[in-house]
Amino acid sequence: MVVIVMGVSGTGKSTVGRALADRLGWTFEDADDLHSVENRRKMASGTPLTDADRQPWLVLLRARLEKALAHDEPLVLAFSALKRGYREQLMMDAARERWVYLHAPAEVIQARLQHRVGHFMPAALLASQLAAMEPPEDALSVDVTPPPDVVVERILDGLDLGPDAKRE
Repeated sequence: MVVIVMGVSGTGKSTVGRALADRLGWTFEDADDLHSVENRRKMASGTPLTDADRQPWLVLLRARLEKALAHDEPLVLAFSALKRGYREQLMMDAARERWVYLHAPAEVIQARLQHRVGHFMPAALLASQLAAMEPPEDALSVDVTPPPDVVVERILDGLDLGPDAKRE
């Protein structure tokens, strides 16, 4: 089983995804860790990525998901998944993939980004991410205004992970 935690920068994908993986006893991966050095530099400079910039990254993410599914590795992946086309590239097995869409009012996300330290993605790119976001129709939608532990509980309550998913 794979759970993809998606949303714009600042919605807590990494924090919530890691906490969810910890609760389930699953592996956690952050898609940001697979960005190329060039893409990280581009974003850090305040320049939004293009679809062409993202394509090699999406290929890496698909390979990671294929590996997890092929080896029955329970995985939580934090991934922005801004556009439907990006999500379609990663959809391989609907029976073993669950999508969770993290969202909040723009002012909540902006405040989080302004207080975040040490991340390559500047708060200035939030507007471009919000403009690019194509909200999913088939994902569990969770408002991340509450604290992460509450968000994780809402995700666990909303997902049908089957009998093999443990909740520690």
